[in-house]
Amino acid sequence: MLIGKIGCGKTTLCQRLFYEDPHYQKTQSIEVVGNTAIDTPGEYIERKVFYRALIVTAVEADMILALHDASDSQWSFSPRMNTMFNRPIVGVLTKIDKCVGPERLDYLEDLMHQLGAERVFRVNSISGEGVDELRSFLEEE
Repeated sequence: MLIGKIGCGKTTLCQRLFYEDPHYQKTQSIEVVGNTAIDTPGEYIERKVFYRALIVTAVEADMILALHDASDSQWSFSPRMNTMFNRPIVGVLTKIDKCVGPERLDYLEDLMHQLGAERVFRVNSISGEGVDELRSFLEEE
């Protein structure tokens, strides 16, 4: 299950993971992609009133991919958020080409570990950088 703020790249990453050409599409509701991925609207992480929908949906998921746009200065996750879902969390820093520098990526990776991410991947879904590594990890899991 992919979670993250509006515009962080959840749908684009899903498209890349399933070898589709990326095209913008606003996710309006929870969608199952390729019978194995659950794409969620960004509003569900931005508004705590929707957390219940994420928790209920997570019951069907083996793991949570928590996505954060590396160029976004506002962090939207809480420390130890993994306890809310009772599922392993994998952090994914997206849009790494737009990040201000490697120190910022290291800082964001540390925040991902604080929310409970066991591993953190750095990806650019448009160029494909880091996507193959993430896909291989998911296939092994």
